[in-house]
Amino acid sequence: MERVKATMRVKRYSLRTEKTYCYWIRFYIRFNNLRHPATLTGHEVRQFLEYLATERHVAAATQNQALNAIVFSCRSLLSRQTTSVRPIK
Repeated sequence: MERVKATMRVKRYSLRTEKTYCYWIRFYIRFNNLRHPATLTGHEVRQFLEYLATERHVAAATQNQALNAIVFSCRSLLSRQTTSVRPIK
């Protein structure tokens, strides 16, 4: 998480965004049984978003926020592109 925070500070993200992204990244990692994000695929991202929509009943905006955090961690820290995944409405 320190790497995530350092990257966000360099990119001048707000403290609130930093905290929110860290929350969603941790949640995503715990949801996937503590597997490293580098080993996860678009399928796991989709499952996570489906879980948020069906089990947690979160709004589409919340799903987008979670997805943005995951994409940030994948692109900025792991230097890889994620597949196109859209939130479930």
